[in-house]
Amino acid sequence: MTEPQQIVAYRPFQLDRTVTIGLVFTLLAQTAGGLIWVGSAASRLTTLEAQHATTPRISERLARLEGQTSEMAKSLSRIERELIRDE
Repeated sequence: MTEPQQIVAYRPFQLDRTVTIGLVFTLLAQTAGGLIWVGSAASRLTTLEAQHATTPRISERLARLEGQTSEMAKSLSRIERELIRDE
């Protein structure tokens, strides 16, 4: 014997009674918090990108200064050797 098939009627979206207003409010609050966090993270990223844009120029200047300092140290050593030899 076959059982009769149940006909399922289409019903529009309904919230179950176990979904409370507190749960809906909590989800909305968490979503808002997430969006605020994403906004602040984007702001921090923009700041870091701006700092990174100036870094190569500073690195180039530092490399030039290191080279100049090295040459000055060599010159100073040479001058000291000449002074010691002349005494």
